[in-house]
Amino acid sequence: MSAAADRPSRPSARTSALAFTIDPRPLAIPAFRRMWTASVICALGGSFSVVAVPTQLFATTGSSAAVGAAAGVSLAALVTAAVCGGALADVMDRRTILLAADLGLALTYAALWVQAVLGGRSLPALLAAVAFQGLAYGTVLTTAGAAVPRLVPPELLPAANSLNSLVRYGGSILGPMLAGVLIPVLGLGTLYLFDAVALLAVVWAVAMLPPLPPLPPPAAADRTHDEPSGSASSGSVRALAGFRRLAGSRLLASVLAVDLAAMVFGMPSALFPELARHLFGGTAGGGPETGLLYAAYPAGVFAAGLLSGSFTRARRHGALVAGAAIAWGLAVMVVGLAAELWIALAALALGGAVNFVLSTFRTTITQTHTADAVRGRVQGALTVVLVGGPQIANLLHGVAGSLYGPCVVIFAGGLLTVLTVGAIVWAVPVLRRHLAPAPPPPQTRRVTGAAGARVSSGPASRARAGLQ
Repeated sequence: MSAAADRPSRPSARTSALAFTIDPRPLAIPAFRRMWTASVICALGGSFSVVAVPTQLFATTGSSAAVGAAAGVSLAALVTAAVCGGALADVMDRRTILLAADLGLALTYAALWVQAVLGGRSLPALLAAVAFQGLAYGTVLTTAGAAVPRLVPPELLPAANSLNSLVRYGGSILGPMLAGVLIPVLGLGTLYLFDAVALLAVVWAVAMLPPLPPLPPPAAADRTHDEPSGSASSGSVRALAGFRRLAGSRLLASVLAVDLAAMVFGMPSALFPELARHLFGGTAGGGPETGLLYAAYPAGVFAAGLLSGSFTRARRHGALVAGAAIAWGLAVMVVGLAAELWIALAALALGGAVNFVLSTFRTTITQTHTADAVRGRVQGALTVVLVGGPQIANLLHGVAGSLYGPCVVIFAGGLLTVLTVGAIVWAVPVLRRHLAPAPPPPQTRRVTGAAGARVSSGPASRARAGLQ
């Protein structure tokens, strides 16, 4: 081999620019690329039911109480599916579970389409469909989170989680917007049909995956220092192993505590209507000010996803989690102090961006520090916490806001976030010192994948040969 071949090539301007935009390296792995592409299709054409279901419920009953009841049914079903689905993901083939859950979700949307076409106005039938939707979606969310570490090597998990979050948040923005435009034109039934058809792309992608059966438990000598023994224990307490795993590791418990502090203390969305009305001159029934406040946060999240290449290669994952949470708390304090709407919007957008960083590395740390034998249950426990945290935040902010006013409560919530995260970082040094494992050394032979990304042909790649 010549000396010129050994000399590292100088990065081109295009390569340097890509380092600060979306990190595409996981897309070089065909299995992940298929799953991600299908999720893009589903996010754009499979999220209409988020608006269609509450719209039909209100049109059918004329009561917002029915919409609230459906939200409660959906939450209960999702939590149940997260716990039980996570337990199943540790003892069954994860591809089989994903396939069944995605098919169930597609059939649920097809049933909603049929009842809408037939002019169905049965509240129990709609609530039953909402329950099935929550069960299927909770299972998909939990099992997919446990499957990603089997599709990509550890050094690419931050980039993979960033790509998945980008699609999820992008769909949460575009899906409701498109649904609001299309409902008067096409009707509710057609939107349900679009959802069902979009799910077929995901079903195809899952069917193309290789089998993902449970891995054999590691030998005692090969276990990580904080992996609990008997993690794959059977019995009625199996589903609770995820919570025990999170609580039993100082690193995972501190990451979860930081995330909860940011969610519960620092998520003031319940106060946005009052803030818009009394401080920024909005109308009592909602208006542009309210809409902008709700849109600023996801806009910041989406913008950070487009710049994920600037941080996904970092190794100081613990410091990034803590720093992002503190930055979020400071942004919320600015919202509480803002006298002008544009200041509050800028702070919320910045907060959304740093929360994207927080969620990316929170998920990555949880995945990399959990044995595959309990990864499904840990992901289920994490899903329960992430779903329940914002609900607790809405309750606390709503009650406190009615007593002390939105500005005081928002500022206090941001301050509590900063102080709580600071205390956690001080009390748990392992969090701020945590580094991701160093990536494996480059191999002699390398293969080039999608989007110009390179994937090593070393042991990690050979272990994933079945995914190609």
